[in-house]
Amino acid sequence: MLPKLEGYAAARLGSLDAAALATVAGELATLEQTVLGRADLRAVLTDTSIANASRGLIVNDLLNGKVHEVTLQVAVYAAGNAPAQDVPHALAELAFAARELMQMGTFPLAGLGLMASRQRVAGYADAMLDDVDAQNFDEIEDELFRWARTIEGNLDLRRLLLDRDADVESRLGTVQALLGDKVDAVTLALARFVIRGGRARDVVGTLDYLVDYVAKARDWRVARVHTARPLDEQSRADLVASLSSLTGKNVELQIADSPELLGGVLVEIGDLRLDATTRARLGALRDAVSPGHLYESSLNRID
Repeated sequence: MLPKLEGYAAARLGSLDAAALATVAGELATLEQTVLGRADLRAVLTDTSIANASRGLIVNDLLNGKVHEVTLQVAVYAAGNAPAQDVPHALAELAFAARELMQMGTFPLAGLGLMASRQRVAGYADAMLDDVDAQNFDEIEDELFRWARTIEGNLDLRRLLLDRDADVESRLGTVQALLGDKVDAVTLALARFVIRGGRARDVVGTLDYLVDYVAKARDWRVARVHTARPLDEQSRADLVASLSSLTGKNVELQIADSPELLGGVLVEIGDLRLDATTRARLGALRDAVSPGHLYESSLNRID
Protein backbone atom coordinates (compact mmCIF):
# COMPACT_ATOMS: atom_id res chain seq x y z
CA MET A 1 0.00 0.00 0.00
CA LEU A 2 1.12 3.55 -0.70
CA PRO A 3 2.85 4.66 2.55
CA LYS A 4 0.79 7.85 2.99
CA LEU A 5 -2.44 5.95 2.36
CA GLU A 6 -1.36 3.27 4.83
CA GLY A 7 -0.81 5.89 7.54
CA TYR A 8 -4.09 7.63 6.76
CA ALA A 9 -6.00 4.35 6.78
CA ALA A 10 -4.36 3.30 10.06
CA ALA A 11 -5.71 6.45 11.67
CA ARG A 12 -9.19 6.36 10.14
CA LEU A 13 -9.92 2.62 10.27
CA GLY A 14 -8.19 2.23 13.62
CA SER A 15 -10.59 4.71 15.21
CA LEU A 16 -13.70 2.63 14.46
CA ASP A 17 -15.58 0.31 16.79
CA ALA A 18 -16.39 -3.22 15.62
CA ALA A 19 -19.82 -2.38 14.16
CA ALA A 20 -18.63 0.66 12.24
CA LEU A 21 -15.57 -1.21 10.98
CA ALA A 22 -17.78 -4.00 9.62
CA THR A 23 -19.87 -1.41 7.78
CA VAL A 24 -16.83 0.34 6.31
CA ALA A 25 -15.20 -2.95 5.32
CA GLY A 26 -18.35 -4.00 3.47
CA GLU A 27 -18.67 -0.65 1.70
CA LEU A 28 -15.02 -0.65 0.62
CA ALA A 29 -15.43 -4.19 -0.75
CA THR A 30 -18.50 -3.04 -2.71
CA LEU A 31 -16.60 -0.01 -4.02
CA GLU A 32 -13.75 -2.26 -5.13
CA GLN A 33 -16.16 -4.49 -7.08
CA THR A 34 -17.95 -1.48 -8.56
CA VAL A 35 -14.70 -0.03 -9.90
CA LEU A 36 -13.68 -3.42 -11.27
CA GLY A 37 -17.05 -3.87 -12.97
CA ARG A 38 -17.43 -0.37 -14.42
CA ALA A 39 -15.01 0.35 -17.25
CA ASP A 40 -16.23 3.94 -17.55
CA LEU A 41 -15.58 4.67 -13.86
CA ARG A 42 -12.22 2.92 -13.97
CA ALA A 43 -11.26 4.98 -17.02
CA VAL A 44 -12.01 8.23 -15.21
CA LEU A 45 -10.15 7.25 -12.03
CA THR A 46 -7.05 6.18 -13.98
CA ASP A 47 -7.03 9.15 -16.38
CA THR A 48 -3.58 10.76 -15.96
CA SER A 49 -4.84 14.04 -17.44
CA ILE A 50 -7.11 14.56 -14.41
CA ALA A 51 -5.45 16.26 -11.43
CA ASN A 52 -5.22 14.34 -8.16
CA ALA A 53 -7.52 16.76 -6.33
CA SER A 54 -10.09 16.45 -9.12
CA ARG A 55 -10.07 12.65 -8.85
CA GLY A 56 -10.74 13.03 -5.14
CA LEU A 57 -13.68 15.31 -5.92
CA ILE A 58 -15.07 12.75 -8.39
CA VAL A 59 -15.03 10.04 -5.71
CA ASN A 60 -16.52 12.48 -3.20
CA ASP A 61 -19.40 13.29 -5.58
CA LEU A 62 -19.93 9.58 -6.23
CA LEU A 63 -20.07 8.49 -2.57
CA ASN A 64 -21.06 11.52 -0.48
CA GLY A 65 -24.22 10.82 1.51
CA LYS A 66 -24.29 7.17 0.43
CA VAL A 67 -21.63 5.57 2.64
CA HIS A 68 -20.12 5.81 6.12
CA GLU A 69 -18.05 8.95 6.70
CA VAL A 70 -14.81 6.96 7.08
CA THR A 71 -15.46 5.04 3.85
CA LEU A 72 -15.81 8.40 2.10
CA GLN A 73 -12.67 9.81 3.72
CA VAL A 74 -10.33 6.93 2.91
CA ALA A 75 -11.67 6.51 -0.63
CA VAL A 76 -11.28 10.21 -1.41
CA TYR A 77 -7.78 10.20 0.09
CA ALA A 78 -6.81 7.18 -2.01
CA ALA A 79 -8.10 8.79 -5.21
CA GLY A 80 -6.38 12.07 -4.41
CA ASN A 81 -2.99 10.66 -3.41
CA ALA A 82 -2.35 7.49 -5.40
CA PRO A 83 -0.93 7.77 -8.93
CA ALA A 84 -3.82 7.66 -11.40
CA GLN A 85 -3.03 4.19 -12.72
CA ASP A 86 -2.90 2.82 -9.15
CA VAL A 87 -6.23 4.19 -7.85
CA PRO A 88 -8.25 0.95 -8.39
CA HIS A 89 -5.47 -1.06 -6.72
CA ALA A 90 -5.33 1.42 -3.82
CA LEU A 91 -9.09 1.02 -3.25
CA ALA A 92 -8.66 -2.77 -3.32
CA GLU A 93 -5.87 -2.52 -0.74
CA LEU A 94 -8.10 -0.42 1.51
CA ALA A 95 -10.83 -3.07 1.35
CA PHE A 96 -8.29 -5.77 2.21
CA ALA A 97 -6.83 -3.73 5.11
CA ALA A 98 -10.30 -3.14 6.57
CA ARG A 99 -11.13 -6.86 6.40
CA GLU A 100 -7.79 -7.78 7.97
CA LEU A 101 -8.25 -5.26 10.78
CA MET A 102 -11.75 -6.63 11.41
CA GLN A 103 -10.47 -10.21 11.60
CA MET A 104 -7.18 -9.70 13.45
CA GLY A 105 -7.98 -6.66 15.59
CA THR A 106 -4.77 -4.85 14.60
CA PHE A 107 -3.68 -2.80 11.63
CA PRO A 108 -0.48 -4.49 10.36
CA LEU A 109 2.33 -2.08 9.45
CA ALA A 110 5.11 -3.50 7.30
CA GLY A 111 8.72 -2.46 7.73
CA LEU A 112 9.61 0.41 5.40
CA GLY A 113 12.66 2.42 4.42
CA LEU A 114 13.40 5.79 6.00
CA MET A 115 11.56 8.10 3.59
CA ALA A 116 8.64 5.71 3.11
CA SER A 117 8.24 5.48 6.90
CA ARG A 118 8.17 9.26 7.16
CA GLN A 119 5.53 9.37 4.43
CA ARG A 120 3.44 6.84 6.36
CA VAL A 121 3.63 9.06 9.44
CA ALA A 122 2.67 12.04 7.24
CA GLY A 123 -0.44 10.18 6.06
CA TYR A 124 -1.38 9.50 9.68
CA ALA A 125 -0.84 13.20 10.40
CA ASP A 126 -3.17 14.15 7.53
CA ALA A 127 -5.96 12.19 9.18
CA MET A 128 -5.29 13.58 12.65
CA LEU A 129 -5.01 17.17 11.43
CA ASP A 130 -8.16 17.08 9.28
CA ASP A 131 -10.42 18.23 12.10
CA VAL A 132 -7.95 20.54 13.88
CA ASP A 133 -8.55 24.30 13.77
CA ALA A 134 -5.72 26.13 12.02
CA GLN A 135 -5.13 28.20 15.16
CA ASN A 136 -4.03 25.03 17.01
CA PHE A 137 -1.40 24.01 14.47
CA ASP A 138 1.25 26.26 16.04
CA GLU A 139 0.80 24.57 19.41
CA ILE A 140 1.08 21.07 17.91
CA GLU A 141 4.14 22.10 15.92
CA ASP A 142 5.81 23.55 19.02
CA GLU A 143 5.02 20.49 21.18
CA LEU A 144 6.44 18.11 18.58
CA PHE A 145 9.60 20.23 18.34
CA ARG A 146 10.06 20.29 22.12
CA TRP A 147 9.47 16.52 22.35
CA ALA A 148 12.17 15.93 19.72
CA ARG A 149 14.60 18.12 21.67
CA THR A 150 13.73 16.29 24.90
CA ILE A 151 14.60 12.93 23.35
CA GLU A 152 17.71 14.40 21.77
CA GLY A 153 18.95 15.78 25.08
CA ASN A 154 18.23 12.74 27.29
CA LEU A 155 20.61 9.85 26.63
CA ASP A 156 18.60 7.20 28.54
CA LEU A 157 15.34 8.21 26.86
CA ARG A 158 17.01 8.26 23.47
CA ARG A 159 18.47 4.80 23.99
CA LEU A 160 15.06 3.40 24.90
CA LEU A 161 12.98 5.02 22.14
CA LEU A 162 15.57 4.42 19.42
CA ASP A 163 16.16 0.79 20.35
CA ARG A 164 14.66 -1.23 17.50
CA ASP A 165 14.95 -4.41 19.57
CA ALA A 166 12.92 -2.99 22.47
CA ASP A 167 9.27 -3.98 22.84
CA VAL A 168 7.05 -1.54 20.93
CA GLU A 169 4.42 -1.49 23.68
CA SER A 170 7.08 -0.58 26.22
CA ARG A 171 8.25 2.31 24.06
CA LEU A 172 4.66 3.47 23.53
CA GLY A 173 4.09 3.28 27.29
CA THR A 174 7.08 5.55 27.88
CA VAL A 175 5.73 8.13 25.44
CA GLN A 176 2.32 7.96 27.11
CA ALA A 177 3.79 8.32 30.61
CA LEU A 178 5.97 11.30 29.71
CA LEU A 179 3.50 13.20 27.55
CA GLY A 180 0.11 11.98 28.76
CA ASP A 181 -2.13 14.97 29.46
CA LYS A 182 0.77 17.43 29.12
CA VAL A 183 0.27 17.97 25.39
CA ASP A 184 -2.54 18.28 22.87
CA ALA A 185 -4.28 14.98 22.09
CA VAL A 186 -3.19 15.22 18.44
CA THR A 187 0.43 15.78 19.48
CA LEU A 188 0.26 12.68 21.68
CA ALA A 189 -1.27 10.58 18.90
CA LEU A 190 1.42 11.70 16.45
CA ALA A 191 4.23 11.09 18.95
CA ARG A 192 2.91 7.56 19.55
CA PHE A 193 2.55 6.79 15.84
CA VAL A 194 6.14 7.90 15.23
CA ILE A 195 7.05 4.93 17.45
CA ARG A 196 4.57 2.49 15.89
CA GLY A 197 4.69 3.55 12.23
CA GLY A 198 8.14 5.08 11.86
CA ARG A 199 11.66 3.68 12.05
CA ALA A 200 13.14 3.20 15.51
CA ARG A 201 16.50 4.76 14.67
CA ASP A 202 14.78 7.76 13.07
CA VAL A 203 12.45 8.87 15.89
CA VAL A 204 14.02 12.32 16.27
CA GLY A 205 14.37 12.74 12.49
CA THR A 206 10.72 11.79 11.95
CA LEU A 207 9.58 14.22 14.66
CA ASP A 208 11.52 17.04 12.99
CA TYR A 209 10.02 15.99 9.66
CA LEU A 210 6.57 16.23 11.26
CA VAL A 211 7.30 19.72 12.61
CA ASP A 212 7.93 20.93 9.04
CA TYR A 213 4.97 18.93 7.72
CA VAL A 214 2.54 20.49 10.21
CA ALA A 215 3.84 23.96 9.34
CA LYS A 216 3.27 23.32 5.62
CA ALA A 217 -0.16 21.80 6.33
CA ARG A 218 -1.15 24.97 8.16
CA ASP A 219 -0.21 27.04 5.09
CA TRP A 220 -2.79 25.07 3.11
CA ARG A 221 -5.48 25.63 5.77
CA VAL A 222 -5.22 29.43 5.94
CA ALA A 223 -5.94 31.46 2.80
CA ARG A 224 -4.59 35.00 2.80
CA VAL A 225 -7.13 37.04 0.85
CA HIS A 226 -6.46 40.59 -0.33
CA THR A 227 -9.58 42.32 -1.54
CA ALA A 228 -10.24 45.76 -2.97
CA ARG A 229 -13.66 45.90 -1.31
CA PRO A 230 -15.08 44.12 1.78
CA LEU A 231 -16.58 40.70 1.09
CA ASP A 232 -20.11 39.98 2.25
CA GLU A 233 -20.95 36.77 4.12
CA GLN A 234 -22.14 34.94 1.01
CA SER A 235 -18.97 35.83 -0.91
CA ARG A 236 -16.86 34.58 2.00
CA ALA A 237 -18.82 31.34 2.18
CA ASP A 238 -18.49 30.79 -1.58
CA LEU A 239 -14.74 31.45 -1.43
CA VAL A 240 -14.29 29.02 1.47
CA ALA A 241 -16.28 26.35 -0.38
CA SER A 242 -14.26 26.81 -3.58
CA LEU A 243 -10.89 26.71 -1.80
CA SER A 244 -11.91 23.71 0.30
CA SER A 245 -12.87 21.84 -2.86
CA LEU A 246 -9.58 22.83 -4.48
CA THR A 247 -7.37 21.77 -1.57
CA GLY A 248 -9.45 19.02 0.00
CA LYS A 249 -9.01 20.74 3.38
CA ASN A 250 -11.09 22.90 5.70
CA VAL A 251 -9.90 26.39 4.79
CA GLU A 252 -9.96 29.50 6.98
CA LEU A 253 -9.75 33.01 5.56
CA GLN A 254 -7.44 35.82 6.63
CA ILE A 255 -8.85 38.88 4.84
CA ALA A 256 -6.98 42.13 4.34
CA ASP A 257 -8.50 45.22 2.68
CA SER A 258 -6.25 46.30 -0.20
CA PRO A 259 -7.93 49.17 -2.12
CA GLU A 260 -4.83 49.55 -4.30
CA LEU A 261 -5.94 46.38 -6.13
CA LEU A 262 -8.83 48.45 -7.60
CA GLY A 263 -11.18 45.44 -7.79
CA GLY A 264 -11.36 41.64 -7.44
CA VAL A 265 -9.38 39.45 -5.04
CA LEU A 266 -5.86 38.06 -4.63
CA VAL A 267 -5.71 34.70 -2.83
CA GLU A 268 -2.53 33.07 -1.50
CA ILE A 269 -2.76 29.59 -0.02
CA GLY A 270 0.14 27.19 0.35
CA ASP A 271 2.32 27.75 -2.70
CA LEU A 272 -0.71 28.66 -4.84
CA ARG A 273 -1.42 32.26 -5.89
CA LEU A 274 -4.74 33.14 -7.52
CA ASP A 275 -4.78 36.70 -8.88
CA ALA A 276 -8.21 37.86 -10.03
CA THR A 277 -7.67 41.56 -9.40
CA THR A 278 -8.38 44.52 -11.66
CA ARG A 279 -4.78 45.66 -11.26
CA ALA A 280 -3.51 42.31 -12.58
CA ARG A 281 -5.84 42.47 -15.57
CA LEU A 282 -4.72 46.04 -16.33
CA GLY A 283 -1.11 44.92 -16.08
CA ALA A 284 -1.73 42.12 -18.57
CA LEU A 285 -3.47 44.56 -20.91
CA ARG A 286 -0.59 47.04 -20.60
CA ASP A 287 1.88 44.30 -21.52
CA ALA A 288 -0.26 43.27 -24.48
CA VAL A 289 -0.38 46.79 -25.96
CA SER A 290 3.25 47.74 -25.24
CA PRO A 291 5.14 49.04 -28.33
CA GLY A 292 7.08 45.78 -28.76
CA HIS A 293 3.91 43.70 -28.70
CA LEU A 294 2.10 46.05 -31.08
CA TYR A 295 5.01 45.90 -33.55
CA GLU A 296 5.11 42.11 -33.36
CA SER A 297 1.33 41.98 -33.77
CA SER A 298 1.42 44.12 -36.89
CA LEU A 299 4.07 41.90 -38.46
CA ASN A 300 2.06 38.76 -37.79
CA ARG A 301 -1.29 40.17 -38.86
CA ILE A 302 -2.99 38.49 -41.78
CA ASP A 303 -4.90 41.02 -43.92
